[in-house]
Amino acid sequence: MKRFKFSVSFMMVLALVLVFIGCSKPPEAEQKAAQAAMDAAVSAGADKYAAADLDAAKKVWEAAEAQVKEKKYKEAKQGYMDAKAAFEKAAGAVEAGKKAVADEATAALAAVEEAWKGVDAAAKKVEKKLKDKKEEWTADAKAFGENLKTAKEMVAADAAGAKAKAGELKGVIEKWEAAFKELAAAPEPKAEGKKKAKK
Repeated sequence: MKRFKFSVSFMMVLALVLVFIGCSKPPEAEQKAAQAAMDAAVSAGADKYAAADLDAAKKVWEAAEAQVKEKKYKEAKQGYMDAKAAFEKAAGAVEAGKKAVADEATAALAAVEEAWKGVDAAAKKVEKKLKDKKEEWTADAKAFGENLKTAKEMVAADAAGAKAKAGELKGVIEKWEAAFKELAAAPEPKAEGKKKAKK
């Protein structure tokens, strides 16, 4: 009789374990909620303005995905919940990130504008030596002014783009600083006088 009770008890425990394992399923609702939070964070601009927070959230997401593959559904469920919270944090950090990038872009554009004044002054000093570079300088100077204006207008709508534009403008400045330094070191062109013909 004891043996029968033990067998019945063992069978019930085994049946409960099998039912529990068989009923355990992937946490699809939590996965969808985390996916929606990820999409919202990316749409808000977290990839540009809160990249560190977004990367951290993606690591939590990837860990949850790995747990699903290993059929660790309880851990995966918690992982997706953590990922959702992390994506929401990344989305929340976007505004602060935008402000920081806008401040950086504004400062970079102000520095570029100030540096351009120096380049323009250097151009006037070597104007006689420009010769074949004069046309290129004139075109670059005109484009620089237009691009600087565009970049300043971009700060509010696309601070990251404005910051990138400031980097491009800095490249133009460096190009002409080097060219004018080289021209300043070159000897003055000699005035062409009338050559006397030898008899």
